Amino acid sequence: MNLANQLCFSVYNANRLFNKFYQQALKDFDLTYPQYIVMLALWEQDNLALNQLGMQLDLESNTLTPLLKRLEAAGWVTRHRDATDKRQLIVSLTSKGVNSQDAVFEAVSSCIAEGKLDIEKYRQALEINNELISELANSIE
Repeated sequence: MNLANQLCFSVYNANRLFNKFYQQALKDFDLTYPQYIVMLALWEQDNLALNQLGMQLDLESNTLTPLLKRLEAAGWVTRHRDATDKRQLIVSLTSKGVNSQDAVFEAVSSCIAEGKLDIEKYRQALEINNELISELANSIE
């Protein structure tokens, strides 16, 4: 049971390093890694209800709401009530959010290239990690 032999510690370390990696890529946009993840979800599908966005990101509203407030204050998103169901809070990209997508992707791609990350290893790790997530989720249900 050595620390170095624990997958959970390795994943924790990878997460910490990914945060630092993305911090470099996103600094010119004044986006944090968690904010970037929110933006990725909205770039895939805009105008999401808060609960939909939370489910997609696997985040509770008490974690997601402060992220969205900061993104809104920075001009990336807006939050508004659904016209047909006032109980639903809708999160939408602003023109800044829409128009910055390509530049953000370019900055991240440049960091990946400069960091000399092996894309094939990245894809393999992603596939294995997704399988582990599924197995872990099934084991705790």
